[in-house]
Amino acid sequence: MTATGTYSPQPGAAPLARMIAAQAVLETKMLLRNGEQLLLTVIIPTLLLVLFSTVDVVDTGDGEAVDFLAPGILALAVMSTAFTGQAIGTGFERRYGVLKRLAASPLPRWGLMTAKTLSVLVTEVLQVVLLTVIALTLGWDPRGGVLAVVALLALGTAAFSGLGLLMAGTLKAEATLAAANLVFLLLLVGGGVVVPLDKFPDAAQDVLGLLPIAALSEGLRDVLQHGAGMPWADLGILSAWAVAGLAAAGAFFRWE
Repeated sequence: MTATGTYSPQPGAAPLARMIAAQAVLETKMLLRNGEQLLLTVIIPTLLLVLFSTVDVVDTGDGEAVDFLAPGILALAVMSTAFTGQAIGTGFERRYGVLKRLAASPLPRWGLMTAKTLSVLVTEVLQVVLLTVIALTLGWDPRGGVLAVVALLALGTAAFSGLGLLMAGTLKAEATLAAANLVFLLLLVGGGVVVPLDKFPDAAQDVLGLLPIAALSEGLRDVLQHGAGMPWADLGILSAWAVAGLAAAGAFFRWE
């Protein structure tokens, strides 16, 4: 204590940037320590990449199978973290009252969501690095520009984050768990990740091509496999999903 009877240093909230960074580190540690999250974010994409690249199970067209599969698996990794993992984790935090208590802390609600977004981005960087190394080991020969890939991954993250937070903030935790895993499986099969969209009927292709996972996987494939420029059509689809999902999450998210 000082001579005036006050505590030094004065107690109080840390700077906002420091609070967000600390929360982001905590969110990342919790995500990486969760066995179910690791299964979704690391093990399943890795197994799918190795299995379908080395075993002739799905007809991926001309060229090496890994050249077709690697972009789709990168898209799947984004979906598993930004949508499935975030929806389940946030849903149970909401159920157990964690979000309610954090909302009463000096960290503002938008700061908490920013920290969660940073955690998702850190995890995705680790996923992309790991899957890229594995794909290169399997003989992947990527092409195209880095800027287009970054734009697709960023908009894909925004789109899936909005949808994941919308689900977590409106459904009960158990319903979120079931729905998020079901959507993950359905989009894995019908989103152009491991099965080419041209294997589906023409009418189904038109619908499936508008899904965010299809736009992300096809956009990455056009760039990384075919060396295309900026995939504006796919970026437009992802932008629409991102705006709609984040706006809906902001409007309907319930903290309790």
